[in-house]
Amino acid sequence: MTTATTGGALVGLLLFLAIAIATVTAASGESSMACPRWSPCFRKELRCPAECPHRRPANPRAKLCFLDCYSPKCEASCRGGGPDCNNKGSGCYDPRFIGGDGVVFYFHGKKDGHYALLSDRSFQVNARFIGLRPAGRTRDATWIQALGFLFRSHSFVVEATGVAVWDSGAADHIRLSYDGAAVELPEGHGASWTSPGGALTVERTGRVNGVVVNLEGAAEAAVGVVPVTAEDDRIHRYGIPAGDCFAHLEVQFRWLRPSPEMEGVLGRTYREGFVNPAKRGVEMAVLGGEEEYGVAELLSPRCKLCVFSPEKTAAAAEAE
Repeated sequence: MTTATTGGALVGLLLFLAIAIATVTAASGESSMACPRWSPCFRKELRCPAECPHRRPANPRAKLCFLDCYSPKCEASCRGGGPDCNNKGSGCYDPRFIGGDGVVFYFHGKKDGHYALLSDRSFQVNARFIGLRPAGRTRDATWIQALGFLFRSHSFVVEATGVAVWDSGAADHIRLSYDGAAVELPEGHGASWTSPGGALTVERTGRVNGVVVNLEGAAEAAVGVVPVTAEDDRIHRYGIPAGDCFAHLEVQFRWLRPSPEMEGVLGRTYREGFVNPAKRGVEMAVLGGEEEYGVAELLSPRCKLCVFSPEKTAAAAEAE
């Protein structure tokens, strides 16, 4: 056999193997993706499971491929696009949180109050509560109505608009703003918007009423708008008045690079060595912090224990 013939056969064999591998990969529905440069898993190729091959599936009901670029395992897994109220980093209902330590706790707060959910070196996330005082009770029933993201010298707000009667999610009840100006996000699964400079992106997880907010290298929040249902009202005896279904936010956070100093209603539970005083096994364990994490307004960076400083982060950004 001549050298040319041998070389041609080798090329043909390599081409066949490449096609075979590509065919197997396509048939399995898997796709490989890389983690961002600032993550611990940078340069490691992660392969999405066959049942969720895409990070942004065309079908809003399909599970998406989630890359955990900040865990020691550096792996991809399947998850829904919206908040998972039964997993770490979530804040749902009247609000019930699940901390970074996995402990479930309630934080009461007050209606019309504002609280720092997380305060770290480079950013802060505050929440505005809405609520009412059920008859015969000593505290307000509250829900998260808005989230305010603070980073560098910028702000971003996600809020649920007022709704008299819930329309089964037919209309959009999310309102967005960046540095005080309204953000127009088209309806439709996958519609997205990026802030000037690209530090923050927001993308719809459904046609309406669901978004994921990504603050580059710092945090991710899956947010959805839901009402207080008639069943919830009956079970908890809130006494929801006619003409207001108390539309509010359900949220699940993922902190990408938390610092050892992080604070906040939820943020403190991610500190190494944090001992959660909430009693495990109690049906409605309550964790305090109204005084320590109360802020004057949604976009205020200042509370007794807040560590975020917009002046310092803006100066550091300019120095880079």
